[in-house]
Amino acid sequence: MTIGKLITHPEKVFWPDEGHTKLDLARFYEFVFPKLQPYVADRLLTMERCPDGMRGGCFYQKEAPKGFPAKAIQHENREVNYVVGGSLDTQLALVNLGCIPIHMWGSRAKNPRKPDWVVFDLDPGSGEFADAAKAGRLLKRALDDHDFISFPKTSGSRGLHVFIPIKVGPDCDEVLAFAQDVCQRLAAAHPETLTMEHRIEARKKRVYLDPFRNGFGQTVVAPYSVRRRDKAPFSVPLSWAEVKPSLKPSNFNLSNYEKRLSGPDPWADFFKNRQSLR
Repeated sequence: MTIGKLITHPEKVFWPDEGHTKLDLARFYEFVFPKLQPYVADRLLTMERCPDGMRGGCFYQKEAPKGFPAKAIQHENREVNYVVGGSLDTQLALVNLGCIPIHMWGSRAKNPRKPDWVVFDLDPGSGEFADAAKAGRLLKRALDDHDFISFPKTSGSRGLHVFIPIKVGPDCDEVLAFAQDVCQRLAAAHPETLTMEHRIEARKKRVYLDPFRNGFGQTVVAPYSVRRRDKAPFSVPLSWAEVKPSLKPSNFNLSNYEKRLSGPDPWADFFKNRQSLR
């Protein structure tokens, strides 16, 4: 596939400091797509369009452009046709629209109210990944105590995402309630370092435990999703042995991705570990 012919204005610089272009972004997604595809296949996507990369603003778009694979979802009194992921052509078409990250639902298009994972978003109030890593280890210990197998990844920014692959069955409201219960218990056990406080100013430097990405229509950035951040980092699946305060998420970026992605996949058994919340 000659992706240069599929991308308009391929020379447009998205990351001025690093010199990465729109074409560089497309080539990254082409390279990583065999690993990315199982996570986005048949999954509903919300677009974040950043047509000028780091130089301009971004806006969210839920309605799928004409010609994209789409699924109509009813939101109260409004129907929205969401993009459905799963093909390289769709992913490159999203890049062509200026979509840098991939925001995906926790459910597939055929069962939009039934997620196939639980996700926890750990956002450090200090802005330091080291604090998110420490919180992640606490969360892993709590999940281990209940025999849940979990998978961490960098958010591509300053935080950590922790996933539990689950068997399709529970409604998203049940999955959200489960995640809220885990976060509430963990925050209560470690009130000096963890919080579920919605107000940013009240969190201080504590790590915010966010279970709400499990709600209906909520999204999380996909594994391997590039972020609109300095150095063009991407969200990297990790082994738990790698989740250390010394880890620098920005070290995984568009300048060096082939080395990381050519090695062992710490999430290779992700979908072989579907677990029951019951």
